[in-house]
Amino acid sequence: MIIKKFVAKTEKEAIENARAELGEGVVVMNVKPVKSKGLFAFLKSPMVEVTVALEEESEKLTAAVSAISSVIASSQSKEEEALKSASDTNAPVAETAEKRENSGVISEKRENNSAIEEKLDSLQSLLEQQLQKPEEEKEEPKEEKKEETETDKFMHLLHDTMLENEVDEKYAREIMDEIELINRPNIPFDYALANIYQKMILKFGKPSGVEPALNGIKIVFFIGPTGVGKTTTIAKIASKFRVDEKKKVALLTADTYRIAAAEQLRTYANILEVPFRVIYTVEEINKALEDFKDYDYILIDTAGHSHQNMTQKDNMRNIIHSVDDRVESEVHLVLSATTKYKDLISIADSYKEMADYKLIFTKLDETTTLGNLLNLRLYTGASLSYVTYGQNVPDDIEDFNPQKTVKRLLGGKN
Repeated sequence: MIIKKFVAKTEKEAIENARAELGEGVVVMNVKPVKSKGLFAFLKSPMVEVTVALEEESEKLTAAVSAISSVIASSQSKEEEALKSASDTNAPVAETAEKRENSGVISEKRENNSAIEEKLDSLQSLLEQQLQKPEEEKEEPKEEKKEETETDKFMHLLHDTMLENEVDEKYAREIMDEIELINRPNIPFDYALANIYQKMILKFGKPSGVEPALNGIKIVFFIGPTGVGKTTTIAKIASKFRVDEKKKVALLTADTYRIAAAEQLRTYANILEVPFRVIYTVEEINKALEDFKDYDYILIDTAGHSHQNMTQKDNMRNIIHSVDDRVESEVHLVLSATTKYKDLISIADSYKEMADYKLIFTKLDETTTLGNLLNLRLYTGASLSYVTYGQNVPDDIEDFNPQKTVKRLLGGKN
């Protein structure tokens, strides 16, 4: 009998592998889950181990059974001959002789039965030994449970910390798997931490804020849902260019749905002493480009829109692409760090239909978790440009800092 184990992701797959190798005659003896081994075993999917048996000594067992059958047949034949001989004799037989002869037959029968029982016992022992092998293999000496090292505990802690900071499970698992490939057993935890830290910084990539045009004016569109602080963010960036860098800036708004937003941006424009204009059509954008052709930047606020409102989406798409092939432009999607990841995905997908964009995250001061910054960066592939953390203009804004963000995601304090 062949006894063999097969390990696969599912019981069905393991049995199919066994039949492919040993044939259709395999018998499943045992099924049990198997835990993965290694530094990051807790992140891997469980496997299934199936023990199968294949009757290899069937001919030997058949021969043994045939032998036993012969003994039984022989015994029965002898018994029948003895009885027939006793009944067919013509000479009167004394009662004592008959008893003596019958006693001999019974004795011989008992001897034959005893031999049969011995052979049956031997056959049973053989079968039990064969069937016991898989049981013994199932009950192989259990490996001593590997004691969790300090590094193992530390890696568990980092993984859990990322999840607590609302890094999506998919991305947290990817990071840990990548680290496992380059780490060695029992490495110092500070080395493991450095690897994860560097890996996450690389995933964020280089920050990409608004840069001046190589030649002429730069148009910057700010898109995003309502209520995320888009107008305030524009004012902060305009102040940075106007006050800190002494650049010539003009502010425009295409948000004709919210009067308050337009008036708010007008107020900031008055404070900064920069031009302000409300635009309704593509022609008005063309007019603004002509009027402000000597400026460094034109920052354009746009209306937040419903994902289902196709008219608004088409209008915004037309405005954004109206400057293509004429001047340098870029688009920044403004999002709140407090928004649920599922909703952020929906928003990102909706605006992706309009144009490629960079990411600005606002309201970092209103949340204790920054996982969404990494989630959206990896989901969209878009670069991060700025983050804001308050309502103060021109303060409470800075270029996105990957090092600071990763430190927060791994449980550090700023």
